[in-house]
Amino acid sequence: MSKLFNSDDDDFGYLDDSIHINWKKLLPAIIIVAAAVIALIIVLIVSFGHRGKKVPANASSTEETSSVSETDTDGNNTLSDKDEKEQDPQYSDNDGAMNQSAGNGASVILSNSTNETSDITIGVDVSKFQGTIDWAQAASSGVDFAMIRVGYRAQKTGVIYADTNAKYNMQQAAANGIKVGVYFFSSAVNEAEAIEEADWVADFIADYSITYPVAFDCEGFNTSESRQKSMTKAERTDVAVAFLQEIYDKGYTPMFYAACSELTNNSQWNIASLEKSFKIWVAQYPSTPYPETPSTSYTGTYSMWQYTNQGRVAGIGTNVDINVAYFGYSESNGSLSGETAAAASPDVEAGMVFTSVNDTVTAKDEVRLRDKPSQDTDATVIATLINGETITRTGTSSSGWSRVSYNGQTLYAVSSYLTTDLGYTAPAANTTAETTAADGSGSGDGLKTKFTACNDVVTAKIEVNLRTLPSVTNPDAAVAAVLKNGETVTRTGINTDYGWSRVDYNGQTLYCVSSYLTSAQ
Repeated sequence: MSKLFNSDDDDFGYLDDSIHINWKKLLPAIIIVAAAVIALIIVLIVSFGHRGKKVPANASSTEETSSVSETDTDGNNTLSDKDEKEQDPQYSDNDGAMNQSAGNGASVILSNSTNETSDITIGVDVSKFQGTIDWAQAASSGVDFAMIRVGYRAQKTGVIYADTNAKYNMQQAAANGIKVGVYFFSSAVNEAEAIEEADWVADFIADYSITYPVAFDCEGFNTSESRQKSMTKAERTDVAVAFLQEIYDKGYTPMFYAACSELTNNSQWNIASLEKSFKIWVAQYPSTPYPETPSTSYTGTYSMWQYTNQGRVAGIGTNVDINVAYFGYSESNGSLSGETAAAASPDVEAGMVFTSVNDTVTAKDEVRLRDKPSQDTDATVIATLINGETITRTGTSSSGWSRVSYNGQTLYAVSSYLTTDLGYTAPAANTTAETTAADGSGSGDGLKTKFTACNDVVTAKIEVNLRTLPSVTNPDAAVAAVLKNGETVTRTGINTDYGWSRVDYNGQTLYCVSSYLTSAQ
C-alpha cells in the first residue's frame, strides 16, 4: 500500500541548537492540519466504499430496518409460522404476465467466472416451498443447475430472513454434482438496503460452492401490502443496480430476474441500464414450453429463461420452475471463503404452517409416528401409537399432519388418526363383508371400513398416496398412484371415523387420507 504522503524526521527543517521553535504557537496549527488530513481520509474511504452510489434522502438506517428479537441457532432471524405467511413475499408469488414468446439468448458483461461456457444448460429454481428435495434423484433426472433461494426481506417490516432449506439445498445439490446459483427475494426501498441485502447474501453463501449467478428477485412491489409501493421505476432500478454491483464486488456473478411483461418497453424497470452490465433472467410461460417453444418473445438481452412453473422433476414432490440457461460452466467453483460449511439438515416442516397447541392425544386405532410429515419413502416410521397410549401434540397443520413429542423426539402423525378423547374406543370391525346399509352408509365392496356415499370433486393439498385399501398399516394396501399437489379427483365416499376418502382415479377405486384433500374451487 503506497503512502498518502511522505515525511522525514525533519519535515520542519534541520533541527539544531541554533534554531528555536515556539511549539506553543505551532501546536494549534499542527492540530488543525492533522484534523483536516484525517477528515479527508475518512471522506475518501466512505466514498470508495459506496462506489459513488447515491443514497436517496429517504434512506433508513440499518438499525431501523433490521432489528428483530428472534434468531435461530445459526444467528439468522426467524418468524412464527403465522407471521412468516404474512411477511414472506414468495407466499404470494406475483409472476406477472407470463405469456407466449419468441427471441434469443445473449451473453452479458459482468461475470466473476473464469470457466463460463456457451453451453445450453437446464436447471430448476427452488425454495423451501418445494419441501425436502432428494437431490440425488434430481441429478439423475438430468438437472444441470439449481438456483436456490437463500432468503428474503419481509415485505412489511423490512427484516431479512433466511430460507430455512437454503443451506441444505445448496449443500446437497452440490454434493450430487448439480452446479449451484442462488437468488434473494428483495423488498429493499433504497440503495442502502439493497447493499445490505447483497452483503447478507455474500456472507450467507461464503462457505458454499456457488458456480451459477447470484440473482436479484423483486416481485409484488405494486401490491398494497408492499413497502415498495410508492417507489418509482427509476428508484427500483437504482436499488437493483446497487444490489447487483455489490454482488459483483463481492466476487460473484450478478443476475437480474423479472417477468417478461415487466421488462418489455421498460414497463416496470429501466432495463437498458440493467442489461448492459448484468445477466438478465426472464420469466415467461408459453402454453407449450421449451424446447417445443424454442425461446421467449422478449426481444432484449437475456441469458436465462424460466419457461414454466409447472415442471415435474424426480426427487421434487411439488411443481417446480424450470429454466434454460444460454451458458454453463466447465467446472464447479469452490467456496469463496475456502471453508466447508457444516452439515445442514432439511426443514421438514417447510411449506407447511403449523399452529402451536399443547394437548394430550391418543390413537383412534393405531397410527405411525414418522420423522417428517410425509407418507413418502423419504419418511421413516419411528414408532407406532396404539389406542389407549398417550402422547403430547405440539402443533397441527392444515396439511393434515400433527407434530407430536414422543420420548424426547419431534415426530409427525396423520391428524385424523388422533383424538383428544382419551376414552375413545375404536368402532368394532365388522366380521362379515360390508353391504350397503339402509341409511346409505357402507360401500358394498367387502371392506370393513364403512364409507358414506358422496359425489364431489376434491383437490390434493399436498402430494398424497392413493392406495388399494384404506390403510397405511395393511401390507396389502399398496400405493397404486400419487395425486400431485393441485390435482383433482372425484370422491365417491367418505369415512369420518378413520379419516379416509374413497376416490375414482382413472377408472380405479382407490383410497386416501381425507385431511390431504380439499373441496375443489
